[in-house]
Amino acid sequence: MAKQPGVLKPSFGGFPFAVPTPTPLFNVASALAKPAIDKVADTKDSIGIVLPDVSSTERRENNHLFTFPGARPNLESQWRHVEWTEEQKTSLMKTVRSYKPSSGEVTQAQVLLLGPVGSGKSSFISSVQSVFNGRVTNRAMVGSSSTSFTKKLQSFNIHGQSGEDPTGLVLCDMVGLGGGEMTGPTLHDIMSVIKGHAPEGHKFSPDQPVRSETVGYVKRPSLKDKIHCVAFVVDASKILTYPKGLSTTFQQLREHISDLGVHQVALLTHIDQVCSQTYKDVTQVYKSHIIRDMMVKAASLLGMSTSYIIPVRNYSSELDLDVNTDVLLLTAVDHILQYADLYFQDNTRQNPGPKID
Repeated sequence: MAKQPGVLKPSFGGFPFAVPTPTPLFNVASALAKPAIDKVADTKDSIGIVLPDVSSTERRENNHLFTFPGARPNLESQWRHVEWTEEQKTSLMKTVRSYKPSSGEVTQAQVLLLGPVGSGKSSFISSVQSVFNGRVTNRAMVGSSSTSFTKKLQSFNIHGQSGEDPTGLVLCDMVGLGGGEMTGPTLHDIMSVIKGHAPEGHKFSPDQPVRSETVGYVKRPSLKDKIHCVAFVVDASKILTYPKGLSTTFQQLREHISDLGVHQVALLTHIDQVCSQTYKDVTQVYKSHIIRDMMVKAASLLGMSTSYIIPVRNYSSELDLDVNTDVLLLTAVDHILQYADLYFQDNTRQNPGPKID
């Protein structure tokens, strides 16, 4: 039976859905300014959040997800052990360079970075590539904190300096969650990317969802077309101002992604903007009460354990590499690859290949 246009009905995740054109998954730019929830979307595969006006006082008093205690002295020892040495950097680079997926069907692990506009997805890609290039580069173009520069699906093969083979890692970027009134991705489009249906270079538009008629649509995606791990990216400097509805959005996303058997991790970015000690010296990250508290808040926001979350410091205004920043970035990459490989292990067990008599 056809649905009546404009009629809201209870459905996915307790939100109502409307029949007209798809709405963005989450409009963070508007949400940070108007943080209350009134959901409108078109199908069970779309989530949109429209946020009515409230005063700045109401926002401060009622709509912050979290509050933090005042600054405290750093801990005497790290609560995660990291060796901040050139040798450790070299060891991590060797590990990443030598990584090969445990499945013989693919040569690279595809990792989708997913997060609000301005969370640092593109900056992370450029920062990781900078480490392997041996100099700071901006391979993935970066926009402002309120608008998403990335408009299409882009895959970045992480490779070393000229003449070196690419690593076994591909970082995939797409439009951020909520880049404007009608520019955020729908759940349907995000899942199409993860399932491998969306073609490389696909430009996302709410009124043109990924479908079989889409140019380049992959009708029967193979393992190499799919996403093998999702890395959520959360801005530490905005944890205090993320609206309450974002937690529901993330956790519903996680539920759908988990149903596909895809493992998820998270990156906590802009840590140097919330902790002065870490800003001065990134090796203090795992001694910082502030960063530890922030990770607990991020875990609550995402609905995952802190063991899945890695704090990172992206390159932004720097012109030269810093060994300690590199170690933190490479630790995150190693963490991501471990969970990507779990996908291959699970897939290999479920699909052992043809039986030989």
